[in-house]
Amino acid sequence: MSAWQIWLALIGMGLVTAVTRALFLIGGERMVLPPRVQRVLRYAPAAALAAVVVPDLLETPAGVSLALSNHALWASAAGLAYYLWRRGMMGTIAVGMIVFTLLRLAT
Repeated sequence: MSAWQIWLALIGMGLVTAVTRALFLIGGERMVLPPRVQRVLRYAPAAALAAVVVPDLLETPAGVSLALSNHALWASAAGLAYYLWRRGMMGTIAVGMIVFTLLRLAT
């Protein structure tokens, strides 16, 4: 890619980002999202986080793995179980790290 193509791509991405974010500001109070869309948008951050984290947990150098050798997957499952049980963030992190360390030492 030449320098001007890189600049053109950067400017284009900036414009697309600015326009999509400005649509809600331009409409102001006249633009009201339907209640159903508002309910769905409440789950967008969790869905985005899952879309980033889950592939990283399942992927290993050998491909997708659910084996015990996939330490990150099982440590995150233990952390999730602890969080659902106690609702504590520090405990969730501690349980996940302890399980991850024990699995690494055991295998």
